[in-house]
Amino acid sequence: MKLGVMIEGQEGLTWERWKKIVRVTEDLGFESLWRSDHFFSLMGARDRDALETFVSLVHVAENTSRIRFGTLVCSMTFRHPSLLARMAAGVDQLSGGRFILGIGAGWNVPEHEAFGIRFPPLKERMDLLEDSAAIIRGLWDHGSFSFKGRVYELKEARLSPKPAQSHAPLLIGGSGEKRTLRTVARFADEWNATPMPLERYREKVRILEAHCATARRDPRTIERSMMCGFIIGRDEADAIKRVQALQTVMPVMAQTPPDQLLRGMATRGWLAGTPEQVVSQIKALEAEGVSRIMLQHHNQTDFEALEIIAAEVAPAVV
Repeated sequence: MKLGVMIEGQEGLTWERWKKIVRVTEDLGFESLWRSDHFFSLMGARDRDALETFVSLVHVAENTSRIRFGTLVCSMTFRHPSLLARMAAGVDQLSGGRFILGIGAGWNVPEHEAFGIRFPPLKERMDLLEDSAAIIRGLWDHGSFSFKGRVYELKEARLSPKPAQSHAPLLIGGSGEKRTLRTVARFADEWNATPMPLERYREKVRILEAHCATARRDPRTIERSMMCGFIIGRDEADAIKRVQALQTVMPVMAQTPPDQLLRGMATRGWLAGTPEQVVSQIKALEAEGVSRIMLQHHNQTDFEALEIIAAEVAPAVV
């Protein structure tokens, strides 16, 4: 199992904090580091600091040497896919070939309204995602690339420099059965899902495999990952203290007593409890074919939690 750290960069992330997170992620031995792509807080006041995604990733590229890193995920309503392909190629070049571009259809209406970005209807967003995946893959993989899709048209477009990786990976996030998983089957190197009941996840996998059959693709060539919130403590009392701290970061959780919240987190798809309990939860996901977990580090200043994962969880699952 690969363990990565995922940061919601719109939730008060400052440059000082980001630089420390980057250094700690590399030094503690985590496999990867991930950034959300939003303009303002989804969990608190809109005046929380929100570092621009790709500017922050340039820092990762130039100040780490080992970890992989990427976006989880870029809304394809925010940028033209040709621009995004160029940005991703540049960051991959800077890092020596360690970048993973993650894309999705987009969902947050207030964010679009606040910044004057058009929020298309669902079908058009699915068209955008499908066209964008084809364009990004085409620009990365071909010399001269022409394309005519449902939304975009390219005429003999060339991307130079290409990504440093000979086959730069494209991650697609989301679980929509008809369009998103079909796009994953056609273009993605990695499929990222959010937690859901295991039987529902198995059904999504079956649907993805059916799309792969139609696309004449071996589903084993698509890595499967999951983004999970987590709370960990050396014992239950320590975990409850971390829940209390998390409630100040995520006010929506403040209405529930911390001990009750901790008990209910596992049913909501969080990794929660002692190191032994978290190891068991990770192994259950691994048994379902998940090979990478992005740990949503909501309490960004709690570096001890990352140290516990690195010291007491990673050796048992990596």
